[in-house]
Parts: sequence; C-alpha cells; structure tokens
Amino acid sequence: MRMTRLKTILTAAAVLTSAAAVQADDLHVLNWKGYGADEPWAVEAFEKATGHKVINDFFNSEQEMLTKLRTNPGLYDVVMINAAFTGQAIEEGLIQGIDVSNIPNYADISPDKSDSPMLNRDGTVYGIPWVWGLTAIAINEKSFATPPTSISVMWDEAHKGRVIIRDDAVEAVQFGAIATGQDINDIEDMDAVKAKLASLMPQIRTFWSSENDWNQMVASNQIDIGTYWSGSADRAKTQFNLPVSLVIPEEGAVAWLDAFSIPTGSKNVAGAEAFINYMIDPGFYVEWVTKVGAPVSANEKAVAALPENSFNRKVMGDPKVAERIQFQAPITDEQREAYLAIWQELKVNVK
Repeated sequence: MRMTRLKTILTAAAVLTSAAAVQADDLHVLNWKGYGADEPWAVEAFEKATGHKVINDFFNSEQEMLTKLRTNPGLYDVVMINAAFTGQAIEEGLIQGIDVSNIPNYADISPDKSDSPMLNRDGTVYGIPWVWGLTAIAINEKSFATPPTSISVMWDEAHKGRVIIRDDAVEAVQFGAIATGQDINDIEDMDAVKAKLASLMPQIRTFWSSENDWNQMVASNQIDIGTYWSGSADRAKTQFNLPVSLVIPEEGAVAWLDAFSIPTGSKNVAGAEAFINYMIDPGFYVEWVTKVGAPVSANEKAVAALPENSFNRKVMGDPKVAERIQFQAPITDEQREAYLAIWQELKVNVK
C-alpha cells in the first residue's frame, strides 16, 4: 500500500512538473490584431522552430496597451509599443531592460532606429525597433483619375461627406499641424490647428478605429480619401485586392516607429528574446511583405532583401520622402489631455 501511495505521489508530481514545463514555454504576446505577430503561418513557423507556444492578446490603442500592462503584471512576455510611448512604459516600470546579445538580428537594425533615445535609457535597451511607417493619406482609386499630391485634397468640396479620419486625438492634432505647416512635436499655433481641423469636419463621413473599418468603407465605395497607415494601405491592396493607393503629401506625413519590449515580470524571457529575433529576421519580413503587406522593417538587411521596385524599398526609402516626414516624439500627459479636449469638441460637429 505504501509503495502504491508513493507511486501515486511521484506520478502526480511528474504530471505537475510536466504541466509547469509546458506552461513555462507559453509565450504571451500583446500586439495590434492582424499586425504581423499574429499571422498564423508566422506563429506556426516560430512554434515549430522553438517549441514556444504563442498566445496572442490585442489592443486597439496605446492607452489600452498601457492599461493592460498595468492591470496584468507578469502576464505578458512581449509587447509591441509605439516608440513614442516607450518612455512612459519605462517610467511606470512596465517594461524591463533587454539583453541584446541574445537577439542576433539586432546587429542589423538601422543605427538611427536602434540608437533612438526613445528606446534607450541610461545605457539600457528597453525597445527593439521592429518596423516603421507613416500616417499619410490613402485614396479610393475609383474616385481619382490622377492621385493627388497635396494634403489639401482632404478639404476639397468634391469629396464632401466621403472623407474619413482616424478617431485618435494625438494623430488628428498632428495631422492638423502638418496641414498648417507646423512641426508635429513643437506646435506653436494650436489655434491654427484647431481651426484647420474644424474646417475639415463638414467633409467627414465618419471616424475609423481599425483597418477593418477603413477597408470595409472603401470596399463598399463609401469613401474617397482618408488618413491611413502605410502598412495598412499596402495590406489593403496586397491581401484584399482593394482599390487603395497611399499618397505621401508634399506637405509631409506623420512617421512612427514600433518596437518590441519585454514586460516587467515576464515568465519566459528566453522565449521573448527568440520571438523578437524572429520578428526582425529578414526571412520573416520578406514573407510578411509578400503574403500580407507590411510597414518598413527597421532591419537594413530585411529591406535590402526586398525587390528593388518594392514600395517599402523604392518609395519609403526615397531620400526625398525622408526629408518631409516627421517622426512622433513622446508627449506629456498634459498635452495628451489637451489634444483630447480639442478633438472631442471638434467631433461634436460631425453628424
């Protein structure tokens, strides 16, 4: 009886140990839905290569992402963060330092991205640059014989009621800054921005929050033009065969840098490092661009691996484009609240 009982205890312990091992191999990733890291083929390839099981969770805004990190300490192993918000995550203790020696592909990241002060603090790396892109404007090709070149087309009466803009206060104000010839990170005349956006409101059909919103609107031919992310416009055409083209206005566009970080308390740091290394690998990137459409990789070798005439290499790599884009920098809570107040006031005028 004693031997039977001992055998039962040992068996139970073995089962628990095995379960703990499997659980330890789980990799919890927090990201935008439909944004590379959750592509089924990519997840399958990563899991097969490493043995780590990817469990994705999603957010619809940077504020929601920060809230999920705050309210679920220790749950996530990898989080995608717009670099403009990385500093806030560092200050709140939501992410931890990263040992880049465990991420071989980090060596091929463009220095202007890897050395960004938004991702580094006191000699410690907190964010691994992944991709960058633009918030520019995209058009319904059915509505234009010739693609526009100026941001002013958004205010053209010919498109009244068929213009769409993302429901995001910071992005909207920065878009207004570009439309008034100002620096998005140093807006000196906020009244001019507010007036410019107010004059746009009669043009607006509605506001969008996700790629699916935008794509459904253009698929049903309800819109002519709207603000859109460069990678999303690429996906709309590549994956869904929609009549969408990205336009980078002569006045400029808002640029953003997305990076991967490791949340404080991660239970699978080794898995997180392996996942980040996979996500910045040229092999994954080229397949992502080819199958789905994607923003521009921060990995120089990954971009160089694309065909010479590809959009992300030929257009996004054009020095003339680089001259007129403005990368988002961090903003204070006070600025964010001020932008939100302006935006909420403006939206009241859209029926």
